[in-house]
Amino acid sequence: MTTPLWTLTAGAMAQKIASGETSSVAIVQSSLDRIAEINPQLNCFCFVFGERALEQAHRADQAVADGKQLGPLHGVPIAIKDLTATKGDRTTLGSYSHEHWVPDYDSVIVERMHAAGAIVVGKTNTPEFAYSSFTRSPLWGATRNPWNPELNPGGSSGGSAVAVATGCVPLAEGTDMGGSVRIPASYCGLVGLKPAFGRIPLDVVPSSWDTIHHFGPLARTIDDARLFLLAAAGYDDRDALSQTATIDWTMPITSDVRGLRLAIDMDLGDYVVDSQVEREVLAAAAALADAGAIVEEVELGWTREVADAWGEHWSVYLAAWFGHTLPEFGDKMDPTVKRLIEHGLKMDAVTFKRLEISRNAAWAKLAAVHRDYDALLCPTMAQLPLPIDTDEYGEYRTEPDGRYHALDMTSQFNFTSPCPALSVPAGWSDEGLPIGLQIITRKDRDDVALQIGATVERVRPWADRRPAL
Repeated sequence: MTTPLWTLTAGAMAQKIASGETSSVAIVQSSLDRIAEINPQLNCFCFVFGERALEQAHRADQAVADGKQLGPLHGVPIAIKDLTATKGDRTTLGSYSHEHWVPDYDSVIVERMHAAGAIVVGKTNTPEFAYSSFTRSPLWGATRNPWNPELNPGGSSGGSAVAVATGCVPLAEGTDMGGSVRIPASYCGLVGLKPAFGRIPLDVVPSSWDTIHHFGPLARTIDDARLFLLAAAGYDDRDALSQTATIDWTMPITSDVRGLRLAIDMDLGDYVVDSQVEREVLAAAAALADAGAIVEEVELGWTREVADAWGEHWSVYLAAWFGHTLPEFGDKMDPTVKRLIEHGLKMDAVTFKRLEISRNAAWAKLAAVHRDYDALLCPTMAQLPLPIDTDEYGEYRTEPDGRYHALDMTSQFNFTSPCPALSVPAGWSDEGLPIGLQIITRKDRDDVALQIGATVERVRPWADRRPAL
């Protein structure tokens, strides 16, 4: 039986196109056929650019025939989140306020994906203004989890994650401001990276001076995430805080952790963690120890204060960039995002500035761990995915014993943004749902995060396990 082209990794697609073993047209058509099959079930794409994608695929094949120099993703279909500007294409941010916005420019990351030879076949669903860990918006409705369509796939890059998990594309772009790449990676069984801050130039928000925002890949394999970084990373003066320091992404990642010192903190101080999540994260940590790493338990000592401070920061971000849309579009907004914007509009500048005290304390505790360890391990999500109609914010609460019940364990690491944070599949729940392991490395050491992730992939492989659709 012939293996469908849509099942290939991005790297394998690029190799087969470059060698002439198959064509970009055939691969892009396979992607479009898969989208037509999956999207009515799971609602991961807002827009599909079928005709244009096939025209670009024909040109990609001609470039191969002409012997032209090819980029690392030449002829490979990818998806872009409907938060990221694409020239000439509607970019709605999941909101009626931007329903008809057509940017006259490409974001830097889109430019770089084009330069690497990738073909954008569509734009993926996001909650309104990317505010939520559930992917549902007033404009486009809910995206469903491919492992159980009654459940939430995570957000805010949930459309991108579902597109990759189901083989619609092998690689997709996401944004991560509080876990929006890592959360759906965990819930959909994928690799999701929040790179070191500034690794990929960011121009998706009106100010480049905000320090919690990141572009990142959603991929099935560590090597595909590497290819994403090869295409996207590097300085650009349109982002004043983008990094000039570089990492060589041209070679495959080594899956070797011998001698690395890894700390593990299961609850980051006070999280309530589901027993199945704990079981699989501990199993992944044990597998890393068997592979030669030194794994030791630590107590990071964070409290709910860190997550709450990030939440306050987030509400001000939403208010600053989207508060002006309330008078005209407030009655059409997701009620929760409207409430967050209204809260942010009431915050005074001194209170906002004092959030940096909590942020600095969080950094100091993480830096202390990183003095002795190459990485910190913890769950990506404290809880398993919930039904798509769940009141998300009702799940964030203090339990009678004082512990913090929440869904994600990601947003705090946007407050420590220079440290890369990677989510990889740790294992599976009793019902067959993916569970993510989060790997947080020292400042700017994205390469070490991928090295640890590649080892997990080698000793606890996940890429060939697919949802039954």
